[in-house]
Amino acid sequence: MDICVLGPVQARRDGGEVPITGRKPKALLAVLAVDAGRVVSADALISALWGDDLPADPRARLHSLVSAVRTVLGGEAVARRSAGYVLVGDRVRVDAHVFAEQSSAGRRLLGENRFGPAADLLRAALDLWTGPALLDVDGEWAEAERARLAEARLAAVEDLTDARLAMGEGAELVAELTGLVAGHAERERLRGLLMLALHQAGRTAEALRCYEEGRTLLRDELGVDPGPELRAAHARVLRGEGRRRVERRHAVPVLAQLPPDISDFTGREDEVARLAGHLLTRQPAVVVGAIAGKPGSGKSSLAVRVAHLVRADFPGGQLYVNLHGATAAPQQPSVVLSRFLHALGVSEDDVPGGVEDRAALFRSLLAGRRTLVVLDDAADEEQVRPLLPGTEGCAVLVTGRRRLGAMAGAVHVDLPMFADEEALALLESLAGRERVAAQRDQAADIVRLCGYLPLAVRIVGAKLAARPRWPIAELRGRLRAQHRLLNELVLGDLAVRGSLLLSYDGLGELERTALRRLGLLGVTDFSGWLVAALLDVSPQAADEVLERLVDATLVDTAAPDGTGAVRYALHDLVREFCGEQAQRDVEPEVVERCARYAAALVEYATNHMPRGTAPQLTRHLGRVALDEGVTRRLRTNPTAWLDAEGVVLVGLVERASELGLAAPAATLAATLSSSAFTVRDHFSHWWHAHATALDAVHRAGDRSSEASLLVGLGNLRFEQDRLEEAVGYLERARDVYAEVGDDYGRAVAQLKLSSAQREWGRLRVTLSTLEDLTPVLSSLSEPQLTARATHNRAMTLIELGHLPAAIEECGRAVAAYRDLDDRFGQALATRSTGIAHRAAGELDHAERACESARRTLTEIGDQHMLAYATQSLAKVLIRQGRGARVLGWLTDCLRTCHEFKDGFGQALVLRTLGERELAVGSPEAALGHFDRSLQWWTGLDLPLWRARTLRDVSGALAMTGDAPGSRAAWAEALATFEAHGSREAGEGRLEPRWCLGRAG
Repeated sequence: MDICVLGPVQARRDGGEVPITGRKPKALLAVLAVDAGRVVSADALISALWGDDLPADPRARLHSLVSAVRTVLGGEAVARRSAGYVLVGDRVRVDAHVFAEQSSAGRRLLGENRFGPAADLLRAALDLWTGPALLDVDGEWAEAERARLAEARLAAVEDLTDARLAMGEGAELVAELTGLVAGHAERERLRGLLMLALHQAGRTAEALRCYEEGRTLLRDELGVDPGPELRAAHARVLRGEGRRRVERRHAVPVLAQLPPDISDFTGREDEVARLAGHLLTRQPAVVVGAIAGKPGSGKSSLAVRVAHLVRADFPGGQLYVNLHGATAAPQQPSVVLSRFLHALGVSEDDVPGGVEDRAALFRSLLAGRRTLVVLDDAADEEQVRPLLPGTEGCAVLVTGRRRLGAMAGAVHVDLPMFADEEALALLESLAGRERVAAQRDQAADIVRLCGYLPLAVRIVGAKLAARPRWPIAELRGRLRAQHRLLNELVLGDLAVRGSLLLSYDGLGELERTALRRLGLLGVTDFSGWLVAALLDVSPQAADEVLERLVDATLVDTAAPDGTGAVRYALHDLVREFCGEQAQRDVEPEVVERCARYAAALVEYATNHMPRGTAPQLTRHLGRVALDEGVTRRLRTNPTAWLDAEGVVLVGLVERASELGLAAPAATLAATLSSSAFTVRDHFSHWWHAHATALDAVHRAGDRSSEASLLVGLGNLRFEQDRLEEAVGYLERARDVYAEVGDDYGRAVAQLKLSSAQREWGRLRVTLSTLEDLTPVLSSLSEPQLTARATHNRAMTLIELGHLPAAIEECGRAVAAYRDLDDRFGQALATRSTGIAHRAAGELDHAERACESARRTLTEIGDQHMLAYATQSLAKVLIRQGRGARVLGWLTDCLRTCHEFKDGFGQALVLRTLGERELAVGSPEAALGHFDRSLQWWTGLDLPLWRARTLRDVSGALAMTGDAPGSRAAWAEALATFEAHGSREAGEGRLEPRWCLGRAG
């Protein structure tokens, strides 16, 4: 459903208008649409609809109008909330919101001097307007909103003009700008743009006269001189500048991600023509072509050839990714979207956390930009859909083993095996036309033995090309011999395997070993460091081996990862063949070496990226020599490296586990749980690695490794806010460490257990856990663990209401972290100090502490914990009666917690937003935030935090006059406080008079 407000107010479904009868229903739809996804209070709706001219029963009339709009849109489009109504954002698309997203993205590109893409986005945004906004809505609200939207439109026009001027289109802009300046004579930016357009058109004298007219107008009408922007335009004209600026191409690379074209591509003329013709058609939607076929049938080669043929028609560039759909670990859409967004110029910090938000930003950036997206080796429609652009002009080419029949509107090409003549033509292009023609019968036998698979024909063709003196009959005889030999094997097509074995036998020993060991791991794509570890050679030597394998057409090059390192790929059939060879000589020591080397790289990557959650409490994993070239490249973008290598790393854990290598499997899994997996969306990788390794250590009876993996699983559930499960895993880990006599491991597990217990609301149990830990810490010389335990105890004392003791413990924690030069820990402990002072009513001390924590976390660059520090400071300011300034802060905090998939943080910030509304006397708005917060606390199974929000609900209901509801909410909250022994049990009910200036 599309809602249009940038012109007449309309609802559209499937391209057709949905009739809305009456001006008031249209006005209601407009108000809800402008704030789609946000609750609009009943009072705000009544004010917008009727102003001071209220009907006899405005709430009844509002309810009637809502029913009418629901009937038109569908019952679920408009939802009732405790504070009002909301147009559900995932069920509708509002043109004003699309305009805001696209114009904002265009403005960012303009700031990066990427003028062409910026102009495309801004033009697409402005094309959404069909007239003055809210054309058929009256009233003060509509006038104010119309003015706001008109201002936004004019700003977008100015940005588009700026981009077009930068590309030298000034002469085409003069007429339009002259009219705009006439209508907005005092708008200095517009006048400056007209001056530059006139200058570009060779009318410099008129440009200078335009400036003088503006200066006179400003002095006579407003008594001011021209501002810096208009003066800068004047100076540029005087200096003869402004003819044309060049886009800063190095800021964001041109999108040209296609693999190299295939110079000897042969056959498939009908398929090429059909797909290329389809991709070049102009349709009012994204154009999709889908290729399906068996392994080795040439799907990827066909896609690459077609993409290169049509790429000139896609000036927005070409994106490419191998989705590894035929493997056990297909690429996750969220990871692919992250890479695409980076390629489109989005910084790491600006990539949203969830797949839906990433997909929305991806679609926004491609809107108005004619771009080709190639999705190679797709698993299914579910994997593909988030990766599709959203607007016309873009095209997508997908390959996969199975037909993606549910892709609406796609043209499907089912790729058969080569016909005889096509297979022979490919062999001719590789081995030579005259040579094949002279021995045509033998050549026909060869392509038959290859099963008419393009991959197999390409391999034997390359073999012939490398041996120009071989008779083709010689190769046919060898293939037949290999065919008989491989009859005893049961993997894949015999003829194809014969072709592969022939090529394999012609390699050097290092190359054969590399393929065999890659087959042992079962990897699909990989980087040079892995081959260096497999062969126990330098990265330089590994690169030489890989280049020889590329020359032999057994390994393909793939797009570089985010660090600039070249990645390599094995075709499915080659990978299966290599796995077959590996089974003859399984080498566990190779997998162990790779796992330990990978663990060292993961640890190195983690140490060179901003801290995501908290200091790591794991012991050093042991020294492994790392090549400086590898680490230098890894340092450029450790997060991108972890993204690219995630499947390989988890696969190493899995293979080590299968081979009974419990210790290396556990080491690598534990290292991964201390890496970016904990702060990004790699939870499935994390779980799979730990579960696989845990099975191995159980079989091996390795209790110490079992305990470390249980800690990792506890961390995972803690990060996912599944606290009961986290407590269960960490209790088991503590007990196993105690059983094997590992005091350090027990201390780590018990500290993490205390954190999970405290967040779960088991406060007395948390203190008991920490007290039980005291003698263990006394026997260890581990100041980091002691500092963490002190901080945990301080936070628990705050929750219990022992505030003087809590403040004292916080001070000790801050000092301990300072002695360790741990600024992150120091910032967190300082934030806790602020919370303790706030609970004690010492608001000035609280403000200073929270501001200090916020400043330190800003310097460190930890956006996640910065949101928590900001939320704590916002609560202090609300208590001080200064809550008006914190709305923007809290909105940013909520967005950050959403991006980090932090349900606890979202619930906490929503509650604080409600407290702010209470403090400014808006209980109905507060109830809307509290309702969403309660939903989170219930879903997270956190009764203590739910009770705290219920106390706030009690105060809000009292302010609205709902005394029975207020008493019921307080009774439920008090029962929970008393059961947990929290400080709120002694603080009493939140009375209405407390709420103004003291929500809490």
